[in-house]
Amino acid sequence: MELEAAVKGRRSIRKFTERKVPGLLIDEILDAARWAPSWGNTQPWEFTVLTGAPLAAFREANERMLSGGLAASPDVPMPEAWPSPLKERYGRMGRTILELMGIDRADREARNRLYARMAGLYGAPCLIVVAVPRDVAVEYALFDAGLVVQTICLLAHARGLGTCIMAAAVRYPDVLRKVASIPEERRIVAGIALGYPDPDCPLNRFERTRADAREIVHWAG
Repeated sequence: MELEAAVKGRRSIRKFTERKVPGLLIDEILDAARWAPSWGNTQPWEFTVLTGAPLAAFREANERMLSGGLAASPDVPMPEAWPSPLKERYGRMGRTILELMGIDRADREARNRLYARMAGLYGAPCLIVVAVPRDVAVEYALFDAGLVVQTICLLAHARGLGTCIMAAAVRYPDVLRKVASIPEERRIVAGIALGYPDPDCPLNRFERTRADAREIVHWAG
């Protein structure tokens, strides 16, 4: 697959089929992703792959805790407010998803069902948990983690798989540590839901938007 086509074609998948992803294919993706750049070639990332029974146990606990209103306690703080125009873009995405699902914003019960699907990783048969050492500067470690996460997603897309980078997967890191034996000295920063996209789901097919280049590119010369 041509690189630019992969960059523009990759999207967040919000419904996966039940088809399992072969372990050898996951290994192949992660082996290639090792070549992502990092600060000083430090390569601070580590990956834990959840499938089968461990994934089912995590999904059940994650759904239960989110639906029960348990406050999130992620290893990396999640933003509580967004400045404009970021807030506008975020809100537009939320409205698009609710409209596609036929959910009225005032319908709290329907919204909670949607959140439960999100906590359940949209049915993905695999979750890749990305962690970095707790004793390194989080700013650079997160920059490097972002580079390798994007690399994983592009490699997966090129192989016909779909991904969704999910903060909802790392809201309760203690659950992940218990289920997947992730040590306390590792800071859990992101989860990547991985699987085969459901081609018939509207959430996987709607037209996406991006800010115009003139809004974000500034020339000093």
